[in-house]
Amino acid sequence: MRIQNFYYVAADIGQARAFYEDALGLEVKFADGERWIQFSAGGQNFALSSLAEAPPGVRGGTIVFEVEDLAGALARVEEAGGTILGERDMGGHGRTATFADPAGNVAQLFARATSG
Repeated sequence: MRIQNFYYVAADIGQARAFYEDALGLEVKFADGERWIQFSAGGQNFALSSLAEAPPGVRGGTIVFEVEDLAGALARVEEAGGTILGERDMGGHGRTATFADPAGNVAQLFARATSG
């Protein structure tokens, strides 16, 4: 498992994008209009999510762990006392699942789409 991404939910994604580009000099790696802006930050991914793109109820920062077996990882989350909050098919990108740990902290799992 590795950290795939870390993102902030921003009410004004345009303003947030300008801040991170201007103040920190981050370079945009990928942009999905005003929904999702992903930056390259020293070889790691940092992104901004619009309110519309974020999972329901998620605000502030969210860490995303990349896994190969999403179903297996979700089963382990539940077995360890976590709560699955939702799943999302992202088409050619893959699938995400949002969960809360036993203390209520929200995080996500991401599995890349398989080719073929």
